[in-house]
Amino acid sequence: MPAGLVALALGGFGIGLTEFVIAGLLPQVGRSLAVSEAAAGWLISGYALTVAVGAIALTAATAGLPRKPVLFGLVVLFVLGNLISAVAPSYGVMMLGRVIAALCHGSFFGIGSLVARSLVPPERASRAVAVMFAGLTVANVLGVPFGALVGERWGWRATFWAITGIGVVAAVAIAVLVPGWAGKPEVESGAARALSAQLRAMRSRQVWLTLAATALSYGGMFGAFSYLAYTFTEVTGFSDTDVAWLLVVYGSGLVVGNLAGGRGADRNRDLTLIASLAALTATLALFGLLASSPTASIVLVFLTGVFGFAPVPGMITRVTDAAQGVPLAAGANVSASNVGNALGAWLGGMAISAGFGYTAPLYVGAAIVLAGLGTMLFAAHGTAGQEG
Repeated sequence: MPAGLVALALGGFGIGLTEFVIAGLLPQVGRSLAVSEAAAGWLISGYALTVAVGAIALTAATAGLPRKPVLFGLVVLFVLGNLISAVAPSYGVMMLGRVIAALCHGSFFGIGSLVARSLVPPERASRAVAVMFAGLTVANVLGVPFGALVGERWGWRATFWAITGIGVVAAVAIAVLVPGWAGKPEVESGAARALSAQLRAMRSRQVWLTLAATALSYGGMFGAFSYLAYTFTEVTGFSDTDVAWLLVVYGSGLVVGNLAGGRGADRNRDLTLIASLAALTATLALFGLLASSPTASIVLVFLTGVFGFAPVPGMITRVTDAAQGVPLAAGANVSASNVGNALGAWLGGMAISAGFGYTAPLYVGAAIVLAGLGTMLFAAHGTAGQEG
């Protein structure tokens, strides 16, 4: 494995911790900064919205720059954001730190995916992307318990100091281990990297179909995930203290799905994407039917993680190939996933509010992923290479 991939995975791990760790710290942060639960929740929502915007804006703004220095600069931005969060004297400053940290998130994974695939032969491109995203999936497993453990022993600020340290190590690793030529566009003219050229490449119908499938697949999974704690406690009968280890089971599924999906996509990308989305649709629907069974719920939450993240490496390589490798497409893919997350969580919440019960988000998620499956089938059936 190229050492540069390890550096990218480390960066992904730190950024993933920043995204997930706050969930376990919200009560502490809210009390410390004297804000309501709803206001504290915006430290999560504001982060996600900034990722959606920043992924496209920063990727476009840095399109003409060498990619290794851009990645290094993004990690420095990440370090700055978490440093601000660690010392924040007020809610406003804390939110500023979250926004600054979130700005680097989408662009790092977008540009990083192009760098990662350039480090290996073309036939291993999706696996290379999966290695980079392995850091994010491991952070999903460890983020909440890590934050809770450090926060309980030394306070929530210590958690952000620890993440800041991880960011410094990741920045050094990228500076030392990622080669300067990594991710360099095949065509080196300024016009090839200009925003206008990127926008022309984004006109491909396949780009937009893949972005739509990405948004729907993420939306379905996240719509179900957002309310799993309620499903486990109100339907399955688990206690509140059980939820943490159940989410670790889910996160473990993400790790497995990411690596398996990358390997499968390198063999047959569209078939892997279609099979993963079909399996996720069936898993969520079955989860809704069997949510009252503790044993079935444990198995199905693991499979939700597996099939939920298996499409990710293939979706990224598919959209960047369709857009002729322009960085904007990779950033747009990250934005699409965050838009899907927001859509899925909103629709799942509406279903609960409408009185359909705590299994409703699972069925809503299955329906959203089914729409993504239909989009992917359409994209794969005779439309490759056509322009919109």
